[in-house]
Amino acid sequence: MTALDLLSGDARLFVEKIWASRTHLHRADPAALVGLLSLEDADRLLTASALRAPALRIAHDGSVLPEKKFTRPATIAGQQLTGLVDPTKALALFRAGATIVFQGLHRYHQPLADLVAELELELGHPCQANAYLTPPGSQGFAVHSDTHDVFVFQTAGTKDWEVDGDPIMMEPGLSLYLPTGMPHAARAQDAVSLHVTIGINQLTWRGLLRRTVEGLLPDDEHLPAGYLDDPAALRDGLAQRLRALADRIGAVDTGRAAETEVRRFLTSRSPRLAGGLLDAVVEIGDETRLRRRAGRPCVLRDVPDGLDVLLGDRALTLPARLRPVLEQLRLATEVTPAELPLDRQSRLVLCRRLVREGMLEVAR
Repeated sequence: MTALDLLSGDARLFVEKIWASRTHLHRADPAALVGLLSLEDADRLLTASALRAPALRIAHDGSVLPEKKFTRPATIAGQQLTGLVDPTKALALFRAGATIVFQGLHRYHQPLADLVAELELELGHPCQANAYLTPPGSQGFAVHSDTHDVFVFQTAGTKDWEVDGDPIMMEPGLSLYLPTGMPHAARAQDAVSLHVTIGINQLTWRGLLRRTVEGLLPDDEHLPAGYLDDPAALRDGLAQRLRALADRIGAVDTGRAAETEVRRFLTSRSPRLAGGLLDAVVEIGDETRLRRRAGRPCVLRDVPDGLDVLLGDRALTLPARLRPVLEQLRLATEVTPAELPLDRQSRLVLCRRLVREGMLEVAR
C-alpha cells in the first residue's frame, strides 16, 4: 500500500477526481495510522527529546503563546542554548487547556519522515507533518483556513471537526483531506486528542512559469532618466522589451524546461540517511543483502559526461556503462553484490558507494 492509498483509500481516484477540489473522508486500519505517531511518541518528544522552539509551539484560546512561556535556556559544552522546551512548563499549560503543536515532525520523527518522503514522490509536491495534542474539551484554534492542502488523521482520542459548517467526528482510523482554503476548526472530546496534519505545499503553474521565464528576462538596466516628464520613452522601451521577451519565450524548449523542473524537485528533498551509521560499520561483501532505501527516488538521466542518478537530495554522476546495473538495483527488492553483472572489485566499489550515498541500505 502506498502512502497516498493509506491516506485516501484510492490513489488514482484521489489524483483524478478529489485532488484540490473537495473534502474526502477515508477509513483506514487504525493501527497503521496510530503507529505513525502514538500518544507515547508524543510524550517522549515532549518530555525526553530536548526539542527547541519553533519545533514546538503552544496555543491557548485561539492564540499562540510566546516561547518564553514554555522554554528555558541551557548550556552545552559551555555554549548558551536558547528556546529549549521546558516539559514542566509545557505540561502545566497543557493541563490548563492549551494545545501543544509539534511542528516539522517529518524532520525528526522517522515514521512520519518515511510517510512524507513517499507522499512527496507520489504527488510531486513538497509535504510537511505537524501534530496537535489537545486536552479533553479544549480547542486550540478558532475557525480558520490553510494556504495549502491538508491530510488530517487522528491517532488518539476523538475530535469534533467543523468543516465548512459540517460536523465530522474524527477518531483513530479516519483520515480527512481538506483542500486549500477550506474553513475548519476542531475541539477535543472527553479524552486527550492527538491528530497529525500532512500539509501539501503545492507547486503551481505560476511558479513553473516564473522559474522558466526568469532566465529570459533582460539585464536589470535602469529606467531612463526623465521618464516622468516623457512617459513615451517608458512606453516605447517597455514595448520593445516585451516583444523581445515574447520572442525568447516562443523559442523555449519546453521539454528541457520540464526536465529541469523534475531535476530540481528530485535533487532538493531532505536527506534520507536513517541507519547510515549502522551501515557505515558493516563490511559490505559479495553476500551482503542490500535493498533500496524507502522514500528515496532513483531516477536515471543520460548526460554528456555519463549517467546522472537523481537521489532526492542530490544528483550522483556515474559512468554510462553502469545503466543496466543501476536499472537492476532500482527495481530489485533485495540484492547482493554477487548478483550484479560486474567483476567483484567493481560491484563492491559501486555498492559501497551507493550505500554511502543513501540509495541502498543494508537489509536487516
